[in-house]
Amino acid sequence: MTNFTTIEASMRARAGKGAARATRRDGLVPGVIYGAKQEPSLIALDPRIVMRELTRSGWRSRLYEIATDGASPARALMREIQLHPVSDRPIHVDFQRLAAGERIKVAVQVVFTGEESSIGLKRGGVLNVVRHAVEVNVDPDHIPERFEVDLSPLDINDNVRWSDIRNTEHTSPVITDRDFVIATVAAPTVVADPEADAAAAAAAPAAPAKGAAPAKAAPAKAVPAKAAPAKAAPAKPAKK
Repeated sequence: MTNFTTIEASMRARAGKGAARATRRDGLVPGVIYGAKQEPSLIALDPRIVMRELTRSGWRSRLYEIATDGASPARALMREIQLHPVSDRPIHVDFQRLAAGERIKVAVQVVFTGEESSIGLKRGGVLNVVRHAVEVNVDPDHIPERFEVDLSPLDINDNVRWSDIRNTEHTSPVITDRDFVIATVAAPTVVADPEADAAAAAAAPAAPAKGAAPAKAAPAKAVPAKAAPAKAAPAKPAKK
């Protein structure tokens, strides 16, 4: 059974920038519900409701029932939230009205399980997520809250493709020309240690520069030979 999140809203009587500014001055966020071949409905929402949904994961595929002033709830998807460029507060919200039997395009969040028991991750592999969400065409009554991917059987260099995802019944991917990759388990990256490299470089003898002639050894100093002692001249006989 499809689950809907109910949110409260009030109707706005006028469209335009001036009316939207007036709604913001009243502390509310202006919004619009369009689609399903009906006239757009102008609404105003409590900003706390908008921020609560924005901070929850998977809000782009969450189904809403918007209750407006006693009228029949409108079933819709939250398509766009405009934020103030300085304060990051919501300033406008667009909803797309859902009609039974009319397939729509929606981005469904991908959730990964089994990381603790993954063979490749235990061996030091790194999970490389290619797609955090997948766009699919689906009937509003069968929009999945999320897609689940089991990582436990994956080893290093293994990958997960669209065909490996669970609970894809009633959906068809927007990408149809290939079985596209969702995530891979990459080999661990070896990170160099600068201190160890510097110590190794200091300990190794310096190699001569390429093309340079080897350094010549300094010539040994000659040790002068010791002079032989001079022989004494024979003494001349004394004259009588």
